[in-house]
Amino acid sequence: MKKIAITDYIPFLGEECINELFALSKNLKGIRVLHVNSTAKGGGVAEILNRFVPLMNELGLKTDWKVIEGDKKFFDFTKKLHNFLHYPYPGSIESEEIVHYLKITYENIKKIDTENYDVIFIHDPQPMGLIIKKVPGQKWIWRCHIDTSTPHPHAWAFIENFINAYDVCIFHMPEFVYEGIKIPAYIIPPSIDPLHPKNIELSEEQIKGILERFGLDLERPIITQVSRFDRLKDPFGVIEAFRIVKKRYACQLILVGSFAADDPEGEEVYKELLNMTKDDKDIFILNLPPDSHIEINAIQRGSTIVVQKSLKEGFGLVVSEAMWKGKPVIGANVGGIKRQIVHGVTGYLVHSVEGLAMRIKQLLANPEFISTMGYYAKERVRHRFLILRHLRDYLIVIKKLLNL
Repeated sequence: MKKIAITDYIPFLGEECINELFALSKNLKGIRVLHVNSTAKGGGVAEILNRFVPLMNELGLKTDWKVIEGDKKFFDFTKKLHNFLHYPYPGSIESEEIVHYLKITYENIKKIDTENYDVIFIHDPQPMGLIIKKVPGQKWIWRCHIDTSTPHPHAWAFIENFINAYDVCIFHMPEFVYEGIKIPAYIIPPSIDPLHPKNIELSEEQIKGILERFGLDLERPIITQVSRFDRLKDPFGVIEAFRIVKKRYACQLILVGSFAADDPEGEEVYKELLNMTKDDKDIFILNLPPDSHIEINAIQRGSTIVVQKSLKEGFGLVVSEAMWKGKPVIGANVGGIKRQIVHGVTGYLVHSVEGLAMRIKQLLANPEFISTMGYYAKERVRHRFLILRHLRDYLIVIKKLLNL
């Protein structure tokens, strides 16, 4: 990935934004910052950190990024914990799962040096137990990227073993904060990077070439959902809506995603989707490598409409990615999706398969809506969901914690 300087963002945000960042970071030079998460590739957290770490270093903060290690049993449990924090699914957390989590956590404590940092960001539940190694004078931040407002009681009881040892926590939205949290909670929405290969401008020739490589017909509308192969993203509901739309419009559907090391459920869902669509030549299930950024970019830019029919959602940055490319997005009225889409202005919010199908048909019947909504979608992302706003918010939290 090409090295990016903060000044490279001037064409998108102007010089005033850049000057503000340098002013904010003036008394943070030399502060040692560590980010820890559970995967180096795949998912929005890894993508953000790929950019965040070098930008923080450019501002003078000595910033590192480390990834915890774990076996399948560990990640099976943390995936279950992730789902249980989202929603009180039937079932329970077993004592042997907790024992194994702690075993892997202690192994990571031995491998990951956390003692030589002033501020430590722990992203999501997988590395949360590293707080055991906290030393006096450090500030630890739990950066939660999921909705914990209605957790399974066992999941929250497990989280409480660790969370109150943190200094603060950060969530995407106020609605995501569980009422039982006892430490201060900050609200910082995530962001996309306009200079990331997934979001840069592409030529028409590049877009056409990639779509044709995957077998798409460029003469017919393309509806796309980009997401992990995850039941909570409801790819099955998208297929159901598409089949309703196809009764009236000759169109195509792309469900594109990739496997992530910390999500063992992905392969199972992918195989179910392949089996479900094996006889439908207008549905494309694409499992791409995690670094297929240009391909994702081209698919979004070549799409007529982008959808995101999640059942639950942390924030859903793929919505902002598509909006940045001037696409109207039809999304479920859940999680961070409803914070990104302005209903009827930049896209639509829906509550059902039937609602999704109806809004897709409405846009296909009114191409002028697609163009107008796409323009306002891009402008909304420019003002609210680009990476330098996110970076500024982190700097403010660090300054407050360190009393600088």
